[in-house]
Amino acid sequence: MPSDYLVFALYAAVTVGLAWMLAGYMHRVFSGQRVWTTPVIAPVERAFLSAAGTGPERVQGWTGYAMAVLVFNLAGFLFLYAVLRMQGMLPGNPEGIGPISADLAFNTAVSFVTNTNWQAYSGEVQLSYLAQMVGLTVQNFVSAATGMAVAVAVIRGFVATGTGKLGNFWVDLTRSVLYVLLPLSILAAVVLIWQGVPQSLGAYVRATTLEGAQQVIAQGPAASQIAIKQLGTNGGGFFGVNSAHPLENPTILSNMIQSVYILLIPVAFCFLFGRMVGDRRQGWAIFAAMGVLFVAGLLLINAPEQAGNPLLTEATGITGPNMEGKEVRFGATLSALWAQSTTAASNGSVNAMHDSFMPLSGLVMLLNMQIGEVIFGGVGAGFYGMLLYVVLAVFLAGLMVGRTPEYLGKKIEGREVTLAVLAFLSMPVGILVFGALAATVPSALSAVQDAGPHGLSEILYAYSSATGNNGSAFAGYGAAAPFHTTLQGIAMLLGRYAIIIPMLAVAGALSVKTPAPATAGTFPTHGPLFVVLLTLTVLILGALTFFPALVLGPIAEHVSMLGGQSF
Repeated sequence: MPSDYLVFALYAAVTVGLAWMLAGYMHRVFSGQRVWTTPVIAPVERAFLSAAGTGPERVQGWTGYAMAVLVFNLAGFLFLYAVLRMQGMLPGNPEGIGPISADLAFNTAVSFVTNTNWQAYSGEVQLSYLAQMVGLTVQNFVSAATGMAVAVAVIRGFVATGTGKLGNFWVDLTRSVLYVLLPLSILAAVVLIWQGVPQSLGAYVRATTLEGAQQVIAQGPAASQIAIKQLGTNGGGFFGVNSAHPLENPTILSNMIQSVYILLIPVAFCFLFGRMVGDRRQGWAIFAAMGVLFVAGLLLINAPEQAGNPLLTEATGITGPNMEGKEVRFGATLSALWAQSTTAASNGSVNAMHDSFMPLSGLVMLLNMQIGEVIFGGVGAGFYGMLLYVVLAVFLAGLMVGRTPEYLGKKIEGREVTLAVLAFLSMPVGILVFGALAATVPSALSAVQDAGPHGLSEILYAYSSATGNNGSAFAGYGAAAPFHTTLQGIAMLLGRYAIIIPMLAVAGALSVKTPAPATAGTFPTHGPLFVVLLTLTVLILGALTFFPALVLGPIAEHVSMLGGQSF
């Protein structure tokens, strides 16, 4: 429908325009230059760094940077795990909610530390206010900041001229939180409160319905958590049904603001890259590749949702869009836009139930996660994930023309390619190997809700979401069983750190090289040809790896549906 395309175009224009402006601000922040927030934030930054005994002058190589990332994230995991296990004894718990189980606490702590925010629990039922605020919301900030810091460090490695240094993790982390995430989150939280999202520490509201029944209406400090969960591509909702809940996403305006926030920083990183490398065309080229994949996915999700379910039409004679599992206030169009944005950006929040989308829509969402969440992806994480494909793309280009591959004037040699391949392999291991275990272990199969191909799609989706650090789910899947909470926790760790460490190592290897000037034989990496090559590399290496499994899942389900068969 023309109105759909108008909504999509308006969303794209607003998101890209704001991201372009944000990129300039972020460039000055990470370069240590003065910005308009400096007078207020700089004293706080200096106090934090002084207390930590570090500063911008104490730069780190890739090993020091990686070690700092791991130590900080381990400390965050232990703290969050302790809060979840002891929440029944801690304050900030007006409903008297007890501790969650050890396996669920492990899964949840790993989930939020890795920026996955997979939720095998219902927040308003199983978590106290303190656990939501001090535990989850804090990790929403620092896990997002970790991704941003690593991405900035990787970019520095690509442009460094023989220094071997990537910056200081503690400085980059602090600046990400104080200068970028916190101000934008405060702004969004205020707007969400205005739109009707609760921000309260009071007990749940007890009400009497018109029929005389008693109803408990959950509330709490929701607006502050929702703001950062979208901005930081975290996705974990305050309420169990996430952004489909009327108190988490009450209006069209709140929906569109949150949709923009999901992609704001990931898109900005493309333009930040161009500024940091001194050639904005390089950033536009990567943005173009991501943009082509995003638009294609959006159209492929929207089309079957607008067409509706032919089996339902045949049975009832009712035509129209597929509204199963969707909120009437958002409809099929805004649900499709959110589904594409949240799975492309490793956000994982939902304003409709993905389990109820049409099979081809589910196929696109699966692919968005399986290729490594590189279509803009998580804050920072999506960009260094795409740089992995850049390394592989220029390597393939070098093979085709018989030249040593180069990128930004630096030779891409065996070490860099080997590390990139190792990082790439984390996705098929986490999705296919762990998914195979989930599909064959008897105790794990009880989690599958549906028979036939859709049951396999549920398994694929769960482990694609975990390994891709997305966090969304085909909600019919019973992921709270100890087998899945444990195995998916391991998949989340694999998908996060098996990419971070190799990419920091790639950046470290490139940081000691001196760029050579371009010659007539240098392959340009800022033009349409490179955009096509990069896009095809993502599709061929990423998508085809999972094609056989997808044939047995969503593709088989779609063919069966066209043949009039249901399960």
